[in-house]
Amino acid sequence: MKFATKAIHAGIEPDPSTGAVMTPIFQTSTYAQEEPGKHKGFEYARTQNPTRHVLEKNLAALENGVDAICFSSGLAAQDAVIKLLVAGDEVLAVNDLYGGTYRQMVRVWGNWGLKSRFIDMYNADNLEKEIGPDTKLIWVETPTNPMLNIVDIEAVCRIAKKHGVMVCVDNTFASPYLQNPLDLGADIVLHSATKYIGGHSDVVHGCLIVKDSELGQRLHFIQNACGAVPGPQDCFLILRGIKTLHLRVQRACENAAVIAQYLAKHPKVDKVYWPGFESHPNHAVAAKQMRMFGAMVSFDLKDNTHSNAMRVLSSTELFTLAESLGGVESLIGHPSSMTHASIPREERLKVGLTDSLIRLSVGVEDVEDLIGDLERAI
Repeated sequence: MKFATKAIHAGIEPDPSTGAVMTPIFQTSTYAQEEPGKHKGFEYARTQNPTRHVLEKNLAALENGVDAICFSSGLAAQDAVIKLLVAGDEVLAVNDLYGGTYRQMVRVWGNWGLKSRFIDMYNADNLEKEIGPDTKLIWVETPTNPMLNIVDIEAVCRIAKKHGVMVCVDNTFASPYLQNPLDLGADIVLHSATKYIGGHSDVVHGCLIVKDSELGQRLHFIQNACGAVPGPQDCFLILRGIKTLHLRVQRACENAAVIAQYLAKHPKVDKVYWPGFESHPNHAVAAKQMRMFGAMVSFDLKDNTHSNAMRVLSSTELFTLAESLGGVESLIGHPSSMTHASIPREERLKVGLTDSLIRLSVGVEDVEDLIGDLERAI
């Protein structure tokens, strides 16, 4: 099946008891058994839920995997991946990434003996000299948050495989519609499904997709043993959102392309970060591994004072000043004080994340209205 068909049909069948076309919300904590151990495949809702089961089949199909594992948030999904490791193991992570990822790796798992290093992976050859005997996981985010850097997934996975190191790709910014890391050699794909997959800013959710059944079973064990599972209504909302994923992301990407070009020509705007520019350092890699260039755009003003950025951030009407991304509505954010505040300032500045950087999550509104909103604010 092609992607649009998979989004609507993969893993989804009419409910056998009623014929309901939409997967029901199985709002139950437990299931009746005929006798101990004899049941209909469901025992306890932390372990299995029919709504979640359908969603996991659908997500696996979207990323061309064999299994998916759902969690209560993207960070809960990340937590499960880290729990595959043991004290003394090392994670090599890309040096421009979501602040919550940095916070969990350094301030939570660092206390349990896990080592994390954040390195430049934009030239994949840099990875070769960084991998050591303790390296057990390579953490890739591409496009990165918020600088929209691009990592060559296929090249990173090729190097990692040579050293026997597992690769997890956070695919949240791209969504399964734009990029499929398992096809490029990754072992695990992570999504904060709160974002593009859900798409309506009304649910918090996370998921992992794998191409190896044994790895999937290990992650299902962690899911059940640690219990950070989503509720059935959350799973229903994600299933609902997926049905229009391809339509929403395509329109948002088209809008973002127009807005990026507009900002690049604006006399008050300095740098614009968007992988679709031919001048982007890894534009060719993005063109190779993505179907479109994404709907996230970041920029700095020529008058790049903190106060000027605050003025712009507080002046939009259609771009809502808020955390998160990937919904149908356009959002504007200030990474250094919002999504990336947990990363030390000196580390932020090393990758170009200034105190005045503005990040846009471009939605599906009329692009002329969005440009007019930015024009008034800037």
